[in-house]
Amino acid sequence: MPHRLLAGVTPARAPGGYGGVMTSAWEPDEEDLAFWRLYGPWEPLDLDGIARLLAGFDEPWWVVGGQAIEAFSGVHRVHEDLDISFFPNAFPAFRDQVKDRYHVWCNDGGTLRVASDTSPAPLEPLAQVWLREHALAPWVLDAIPTPQVDGRWQSRRHEWFTADLDDVTWVDDAGVCFLVPEVVLLFKARQQRPKDELDLRAALPRMSAGQRAALRENIARAHPGHDWLDVV
Repeated sequence: MPHRLLAGVTPARAPGGYGGVMTSAWEPDEEDLAFWRLYGPWEPLDLDGIARLLAGFDEPWWVVGGQAIEAFSGVHRVHEDLDISFFPNAFPAFRDQVKDRYHVWCNDGGTLRVASDTSPAPLEPLAQVWLREHALAPWVLDAIPTPQVDGRWQSRRHEWFTADLDDVTWVDDAGVCFLVPEVVLLFKARQQRPKDELDLRAALPRMSAGQRAALRENIARAHPGHDWLDVV
């Protein structure tokens, strides 16, 4: 599926992510450590690894979260994982794509169940999808399905926000698709964690006036009085 190129965005790839200035390093907090103790460690695939894994996958998929901000801005920070998204109806094809290499697990609010040949359906259409090679291996990918309404993208958190997929994604020179920064940052505005502040600081200087206006409008609607409205 074709996606629009984002004018002026040609960050160079570098080991461990995209090139650019390193921001203050993100450090895991107690919540992160508790999560790892409960569910196990993560050693996420990098963008090249994801692209190789999904080569030939015919359904649309795109990178979200902090890695999408890094790809847009060229500013590197430490990431604890790499998140992608696809529409729920792509789950069977996604499982077929990866099942020879990884076990596919569905995480619905902390409840985990493997998607196997005997139980191939996810726990819930929007349940997160985690991959690992076996029970003692680290998790390598978090796939977060995105709602689709009448063939259009819909925000997981804001039902009023729908758009054509091409209008909320862009593609880099390597052919990897990313969620646009104004949408990623709207999602991050709710929690406003230290890493979200770093991502805001990295993205804003490269965002166009139109992107900043869209972010400001949507934050004002979703989170009236939010601190970021003073800087966007």
